[in-house]
Amino acid sequence: MKLDPYRPNYHFTPPQNWMNDPNGMVYYKGEYHLFYQHHPNGMTWGPMHWGHAISTDMVHWKHLPIALAPDEHGTIFSGSAVVDWNDTTGFFGGKSGLVAIFTHHDEDPITGVQRQRQSLAYSDDSGRTWTKYAGNPVLEDPRYLDYRDPKVFWHERTSQWIMILATGQTVTLYHSPNLIHWTFASEFGQGEGFHEGVWECPDLFELPVDGEAGKTKWVMFVSSGGLEFGARTQYFIGDFDGTTFTNERPSEAVRWLDHGWDNYAGVSWSDVPAEDGRRIYIGWMSNFKYAHATPSDGWRSAMTIPRVLQLSHIDGELALIQQPVKELASLRTRTWTQNHGTIEDGSHRLPDLALDSYEIIAEFAPGTAEEFGLKVRTSENHGTIVGYRRQDQELFVDRSHSGDTAFHEEFARKHTVKLKQTNDRLRLHIWVDKSSIEVFAADGEAVMTDLIFPGESDTGLDIYSRGGTTELLSLEIYDLKAI
Repeated sequence: MKLDPYRPNYHFTPPQNWMNDPNGMVYYKGEYHLFYQHHPNGMTWGPMHWGHAISTDMVHWKHLPIALAPDEHGTIFSGSAVVDWNDTTGFFGGKSGLVAIFTHHDEDPITGVQRQRQSLAYSDDSGRTWTKYAGNPVLEDPRYLDYRDPKVFWHERTSQWIMILATGQTVTLYHSPNLIHWTFASEFGQGEGFHEGVWECPDLFELPVDGEAGKTKWVMFVSSGGLEFGARTQYFIGDFDGTTFTNERPSEAVRWLDHGWDNYAGVSWSDVPAEDGRRIYIGWMSNFKYAHATPSDGWRSAMTIPRVLQLSHIDGELALIQQPVKELASLRTRTWTQNHGTIEDGSHRLPDLALDSYEIIAEFAPGTAEEFGLKVRTSENHGTIVGYRRQDQELFVDRSHSGDTAFHEEFARKHTVKLKQTNDRLRLHIWVDKSSIEVFAADGEAVMTDLIFPGESDTGLDIYSRGGTTELLSLEIYDLKAI
């Protein structure tokens, strides 16, 4: 049987058929749970279920049976999962267990209008089987057509559960003592940030501020569709008192989590142990502009690599930094290294390398060049460029000639982000798989995630300089084994 050349080696994919948003990410009894929007009987979006997988390291995954399937209340849209440590629900006889909070989607039997309502399911066997709450749904508001994607967490300072819910062009916050009975707390988003598409898949969590002992800030994620780029996630930084979130930046400011086109609906894991100290998230690695048409065989869509989130000051402003989880280093096999050297004007193939899934860590000093960078998954006719233009202070990924781009008219594009060099240096950490590229620049200050569909023979790696010479300070390349 011939394997699909686009099935990733080290990114999570469904066993078969359609996948989109990550759901219900929770850590419990040594296992990371990843649920996901899944159509088990088709290659395009359809009646949504929750697929399910578990991992001990967020790298190697074991598929489990479908966790949640449609029922009399509708199909199963996105949501979250938590550990009910103190049995606030009464589902677990005084012990702890897992509770999923998700959106039921159906049509009102009287009006025929779509409706979205929040419901519960619970598991007392570490997520292997699930029981839907007999009193579903537990929260509804007929004023909203778009009323979905609950992310729930325990707020220690006020000793209550908090739900953040996407409500059209805003998010709404609710309180509960037991995950069953919810009351309105506040609403956020009117006039804040980007509003050219419906708001979806929110998240809200607290992070320490790097370099300021004892100081924390709250971060809010909101994913949003848009006319130009299809789908992207914005974030806000501010304060949350258990009732109200306050944005610390001007309301018109927009900050994007990722500047590629293929990281959407990402949310973070709940209940990662405090001693771990990390806030870890993962995103759906696709875009609804073309997700239904990507040229994969028998499966569709992957997740990004898991990433650690941190807050740090960049040019005097607090910003979100992303880094790949350290567990990914376990995939490294063969290694190539090169120390200081000059890259002459032009494109230069690195000899004796034929790779389709690998990791690159490179540091440059621009010298006299106008532009410099790397070309991955290259051949005579194909290649994806990761480049930096000095005058524009702009990092870019250009997939215009990355391989198969014909399946959608807007796929063959160049994506950019403004990025200043630090001390006249640029450090790039690049993850290449069989159908994707993820770029972490300046130690995670700027991130770009893009799908690519190169040919099986597109396995070259080039380094280039344009308009002058560039100094290559260091280069590390790691071949990565499959999961």
